[in-house]
Amino acid sequence: MRTRSIAGALLPLAVLGLALALAAPALGQSGVASVGHYVPRAGDSLAYSEEIVLDNGVGNYTGYTEHDFINGSISVGAISTNGNGSVATHYASTGNWSNNQGQSQFSGEHGWFGFSYQSYLYVNGTDNQTGYTNPFVWFYVNNTVGVGGSVTLLNSPLTVDAVAAAYPMASSPTGYVVTIRAEGNGSYQRNDIYGVFTATYTWIAYFDPSTGYIVGYQYTEQDSSSSGGFTWTDTLTDTYTSFPLTAASAPPPPSSSSSGGLSETLVVVLVVVVVVVIALVVVLAVRSRRRSRPGLANAALPQHAAPGAPPFRTTFQPPPVNLVPSGQPAVQQIVIRETVKVPCAYCGTLMDSTATVCPKCGAPRT
Repeated sequence: MRTRSIAGALLPLAVLGLALALAAPALGQSGVASVGHYVPRAGDSLAYSEEIVLDNGVGNYTGYTEHDFINGSISVGAISTNGNGSVATHYASTGNWSNNQGQSQFSGEHGWFGFSYQSYLYVNGTDNQTGYTNPFVWFYVNNTVGVGGSVTLLNSPLTVDAVAAAYPMASSPTGYVVTIRAEGNGSYQRNDIYGVFTATYTWIAYFDPSTGYIVGYQYTEQDSSSSGGFTWTDTLTDTYTSFPLTAASAPPPPSSSSSGGLSETLVVVLVVVVVVVIALVVVLAVRSRRRSRPGLANAALPQHAAPGAPPFRTTFQPPPVNLVPSGQPAVQQIVIRETVKVPCAYCGTLMDSTATVCPKCGAPRT
């Protein structure tokens, strides 16, 4: 497992200056005591590994792929002592992007920003988030939220469906750690250098129950339009945490069953049920594609892995549309020319104007 030491030099004068800039008028420590959930501490840090993939292209995007590999870190530098919940935080990341057309680009960024452990919002800059309105942080949530409660990452709401979910982690002695699991689903209109698409997404995120910090997530988005589409996946997992994670038992393997002991009647019933369910899914899918989805314009793609609006995206040109069906040779162009007919001066037979003698009587053409 690759780990990164990111706790050093967390309290330079610049950090203290930012902490003072974030501080509000003195409120004492009542704000810290009243929140109830975990409050970040100076020195809290995590490092993560992330992979973003664009694939499964159709239409103009058939065969086109992109891969972006990122290593990043989040480090808490200083906490406001005035009870307003401000946290001075450092971020850093490096990325290596490439596509199947031979293009590639290396990126790197770092800086400071502030967020509130009371509202969970960015309050003084961001870790280079773009395209969001008053976003929530993506790496920290309320660790006391129970099943059925909600958390928000950037501009996307997620619902907590488990508070002791096993998440795979190589550093754990069991291979898994205990996490809070939350899931969000939605759709929005994507309009960027790739084109205009109807985008549907599923975002599943996992957080440490003791602190509320991110442990990992899987984001999957399907983009489609009249000219084609593609799948966008973003997978992140922690490679280092300054706080201990609790080992979890490995989840039980999927149960296997055999239909050998089922009666013939039960097998027939099961087949009928499956057919009916498939038919309903198809009908609902068709209806959902026709239904507009207002009110979701602020749902957005997680962009914290990329340095703003990556310049490499502006270099992409969709492959040309091929009007010849796959596997068939290209159509050859055939030109048909018409020849003027003239009558023979001797027998009246029509002949080509380019002929020198009549094909019937042999008289010369005059």
